[in-house]
Amino acid sequence: MNSIGEACNDLKQQYDNCFNTWFSEHFLKGNTNDSMCEPIFKVYQQCVKRAMIENRIDWHEVERNLLGSEHERKVPSQEKS
Repeated sequence: MNSIGEACNDLKQQYDNCFNTWFSEHFLKGNTNDSMCEPIFKVYQQCVKRAMIENRIDWHEVERNLLGSEHERKVPSQEKS
């Protein structure tokens, strides 16, 4: 799957590769320290934020916690007849 911004695709690929290596070679062997991929994640995250701005997606709206609030979209209930 591509990133939200085309310019971020290479960074996403690098992060995905790093994460997969960390997960299989470290996490599954009991090492839960996930700092290995942090540097590339930070660069990728900044790229995604820029792409969101370019696409007029409000970063604060994405971070907003709606679960359990009155603003959460609810699935319509199935009424039994």
